[in-house]
Formats: sequence, structure tokens, C-alpha cells
Amino acid sequence: MKYAKTPEALAKLTPEQFRVTQENGTERAGTGPLTNNKEVGIYVDIVSGEPLFASSDKFDSGCGWPSFTKPIVDAHVEELTDSTHGMVRVEVRSKYGDSHLGHVFNDGPRDRGGLRYCINSASLRFIAKADMEAEGYGEFINQVEDI
Repeated sequence: MKYAKTPEALAKLTPEQFRVTQENGTERAGTGPLTNNKEVGIYVDIVSGEPLFASSDKFDSGCGWPSFTKPIVDAHVEELTDSTHGMVRVEVRSKYGDSHLGHVFNDGPRDRGGLRYCINSASLRFIAKADMEAEGYGEFINQVEDI
């Protein structure tokens, strides 16, 4: 598959999705529809469709946003220094969509690498395991586990 930010993809975004992904926004904690999602599948960039995170790497951090221990494809996630709001953090962006996804912190589960990718639901689209092959993500099925 080819992943890219297109005018057509941007036109399909809700105002909240646009604010988060294109204007570096953050959704209110606990409001994102994917925060408590426990289905098996993958999470892709809402703009480009590039695969970002697997359900098997998702965990409940209690922070109010979906949290993951690692990206499904390291090369699809870029990490940049973010010194806004009087803090120094590591921003997470999608490589091809250039979407603002959230931030990564070093307070994740130690036994799983110690990272917490804190990601806005508004930047993601969930694809259930049963739909992955049909939507072109079959190569990632082995990276999701049935719960």
C-alpha cells in the first residue's frame, strides 16, 4: 500500500480530527472513542492509513488516552522534540501523513520496554482483525493477538 496525506483524506476529517492531526491539538482526556477499545486489530493514521499500533501493544495507562508500548512499524512513527507549553516532550507524528499523534513518555510498563505512546483517538482509525486482510493490512495479522 502507498501511504500519503491527500486533500481528499483531509476533507473527510471531522473538525476535531483536523484540529488534532493538522493543528497539533490534543483531545480532552477520557473523551476519545478508542481509549477503552479492547478489540483485536490495528490502529492506523486517520489521514494516510499507515499502520501505527497493534492492539497487542495497547495497555491501560490510566492517562485518559490510548496508550501503546511500541509502534507496529518503527519507520512509520517519527519522534520530534516538542518544547511547547513550557515543557520539553517527545512528539509523535506519522511519517507519511505527517499527522500529530500525541507524545511518547518513558513511564510505560518496564517489562515491555518502558515506553508509553500516549496517542489521541482523533488521529487513529481502528481496523478489526477480521477486516485487516480485506483492507490491505493482512501482513500485520501476525502482530495482533486474540484476547
